[in-house]
Amino acid sequence: MINLGLIGCGTVGSGVIKLLNENKDIITKRVGQPLFLKKVIDKDRVKCLALGITEEQMAASVDEIINDSEIDIIIELIGGTETAYQIITAAMRAGKNIVTANKDLIALRGKELFDLAESNKVDIYFEASVAGGIPVVFPLKQSLSANNIKEVIGILNGTTNYILTKMSSEGLPLDQVLKEAQELGYAEANPESDVEGLDAARKIAILSAIAFNSRVSLNQVYVEGIMSIATEDINNAKALGYVIKLLAIAKENENREIEVRVHPAFIPYDHPLASVHNVNNAIYIKGDAVGEVMLYGHGAGQMPTASAVLGDVIEISRNILHNAINRIGCTCFDEKTVIDISQLKSEYYIRMTVLDRPGVLAGIAGVFGNNRVSIATVLQQVSRGSLAELILITHTVKESDLRDSLLILKDMSIVSEINNVIRVENSK
Repeated sequence: MINLGLIGCGTVGSGVIKLLNENKDIITKRVGQPLFLKKVIDKDRVKCLALGITEEQMAASVDEIINDSEIDIIIELIGGTETAYQIITAAMRAGKNIVTANKDLIALRGKELFDLAESNKVDIYFEASVAGGIPVVFPLKQSLSANNIKEVIGILNGTTNYILTKMSSEGLPLDQVLKEAQELGYAEANPESDVEGLDAARKIAILSAIAFNSRVSLNQVYVEGIMSIATEDINNAKALGYVIKLLAIAKENENREIEVRVHPAFIPYDHPLASVHNVNNAIYIKGDAVGEVMLYGHGAGQMPTASAVLGDVIEISRNILHNAINRIGCTCFDEKTVIDISQLKSEYYIRMTVLDRPGVLAGIAGVFGNNRVSIATVLQQVSRGSLAELILITHTVKESDLRDSLLILKDMSIVSEINNVIRVENSK
C-alpha cells in the first residue's frame, strides 16, 4: 500500500479526496497497489470530516505528517510561498516525495526544490501548477523530450480569456465584463493577478524552463495585462482578420536565446489558439520533429486540477513500486540568455488619435521611417471633429525602434494621443 499525506483540504484538496474515493478501483489497478490517504490536515477540520475523513486520519500538525515513517507521498495544496516552501523542504529532507499545485513556489524557487529533491533522492511533481487538468509538464518532460522545442504559446489564464471572449462576441467594455466575471466566480474580488498577466507569467516561466532546458526566473518574464484593451481594439482586430488574446509566449531564436513574455496580442483567425474561448486554456507547442501540437481543456477548477494532482501521485507511486524514484529530475542543464523585451522583433498594431488635416500621415510615416519602422497597413482614418483615429500595422520591426518612434510622436503637436500598441503574433 502507498500511503499519502494531504496538506490542504480546500477546493483542490477536496477534489483529490473525492477522486480518490470515486475512482478507487481503477486507480488501484493502474498503480498496482492501493493508495491510502493516511493523514490529512487543514485549518478547517469540519470541512475535512464532512468529506468522509475520519478522526484517525486527521493530523494534529504538519510535523505529524512529515515525521510519519509510513507516509510515502505528501500532497501540498495550501498555496502561498513561504509556509509551503518550509513544509516541502522539510518533507523532502525527511525522505518524502512531493506533489504540488503551487505555481508561485515552482516559478520562484523551483531550482532550490529540484536540487533538494535530487540530493535527497525523492520526486517532486507539479503538473497541476500549470493549466489545471491539461497535461503539459509531463508531455514536455517525456513525450516530447526527443525534440528541440522551438516555441510554446499558451492561453494560460481562464479569467482573461473569458473577458476577451465576451468583449469580442458581445461588444461589451472590459470593466463591465470583469464585473460579470467576478459575479460568476471566474474572477477574484481582487483580479490583479489575472488581468495584469501575473498568473500567466508564473506558468510560462515554468514551461519555458522545461521546454528550453534552461532556468527562467519570474523576473525575466516581460508582463503586460489586458486593462488597456478597448472595444475599439477588439473591433479593429476583427476588421483586420485577427482576434485579441492574452498570450504567454516562449521562443528560442537561432542564437539559442530565449524570449519569454506575457501580453495581449493579435493572432490570425486561422491560428489554432484563436478558437479557444471563454474560460478554457490551451498550449500550442512547436517542435523540430513533432511539428505543431496543441493541448486544450479546462485550465482550472476543482476536479480538473485534482485530476492532475492524482496523475502525479499515480506516477510517483509507480516509481516507488519499481524502485525508480528521482528518475526525471530538473532538466535545466543549459544556461541560455533570456533577451530583454526591447530586443524583440515583431509586428505591431498602433491606434492613435491625430489632427485631421493634410500632411499628418506623411509626418508620422517620416518619424517611423527615420527609426527603421516600416508601415504595412493603414486601416482607417475616422474623423472626430478636428481629430481622426489612425490605425497602423507595422512590418516586423525591433521593439526598441518602435519605442523610440513613439516617444517622438507623443511630443508632436499633430498627435493628440497614442491610444494603444499591441503586438501582432503572426507565426504558426
